[in-house]
Amino acid sequence: MVDFSRRRTAQGLAALAAAPLAAGCAERPRAKLTTFSGRTMAAGYTVKIAGAGPMSAAAECSLGEELFAAVDAVDRRMSTYRPDSELSRLNRHASDAPFALSPALADVLGKSQAVSAASGGAFDVTIGPLVNAWGFGPEARAGVPAPEALARLRARVNWRSLALDARAGHLAKARPDAYADLSGIAQGYGADRIAAALEARGLGDYLVDVSGEVRARGVNAEGVAWRIGIERPGGGARTLHYVVPLANRALATSGDYRNYFEQDGRRYSHEIDPRTGAPVAHRLASVSVVHPDCALADAWATALFVLGPERGREVALAQGLAAYFVSRAADGTLVDAATPAFAALGGRSANLG
Repeated sequence: MVDFSRRRTAQGLAALAAAPLAAGCAERPRAKLTTFSGRTMAAGYTVKIAGAGPMSAAAECSLGEELFAAVDAVDRRMSTYRPDSELSRLNRHASDAPFALSPALADVLGKSQAVSAASGGAFDVTIGPLVNAWGFGPEARAGVPAPEALARLRARVNWRSLALDARAGHLAKARPDAYADLSGIAQGYGADRIAAALEARGLGDYLVDVSGEVRARGVNAEGVAWRIGIERPGGGARTLHYVVPLANRALATSGDYRNYFEQDGRRYSHEIDPRTGAPVAHRLASVSVVHPDCALADAWATALFVLGPERGREVALAQGLAAYFVSRAADGTLVDAATPAFAALGGRSANLG
């Protein structure tokens, strides 16, 4: 399974409405909340359904299998860790001849290219060679790459080298050695696919969490909007920093403090700027984005984090994004900033006392 979580580290905490995580085919007492959980994409996922009504063990088992299949299909198509995945076959396609894409992969690549264009290349799925070189991909970490090696790899990183024809359902590479990495969008897409499976069943009150990328619709078991906690940036135990109500929207968070390595007294984050080839080095600690589409929330969280506190906010405002920025001040304290669209959601700071 692909570890898509390597670039998604400052994740939203679990929904504040508690529920048992037991799920599957065994009989158990009926609760207000029906919960399924599992593991795929080398990460955990949880699905909470409110108001589903009585469900037989067989029906619950069938639904659980369907939800797992929805998210696992994303892993099987978009993993760089699986040599048999569609994405791995695309990356091995060392030709400028068109490569036929599944509708799912074409959809994700289309959304990726749109965010790349709107962010000035801050989000770029061809970043794969740099991710691998810095040790955050399938290859073992070997320390800080040499400058000349990075220069060679940067020449392979350019989102414009992927010519996507969505109507025809194929992609052509301007560079045969272009290597795509979808870790900045695929988990969000997995949440979207679970949501689609739920809605196809007529289930309209749910919360989907795929390794911290969250999509919610309707209300929770108490009849109010789902409340999602955003993690306080920092090491050690996870604590709550901000709470936002979420209904008919998705939330994704990107940050720099969970996945990194240190060498010669310097810390190197997993968040790599595709324009420089190096991990970002600014005071931004995390960015959360709320969007109707979880894949786009996922991609935009990465893009805004790479852009940094000032430029990221400018782009978020220009795009009308609901975005929440947490930065480190010179004295180490945290400073929050929200776009008007995010402030309008009516969230609140968590009580950390």
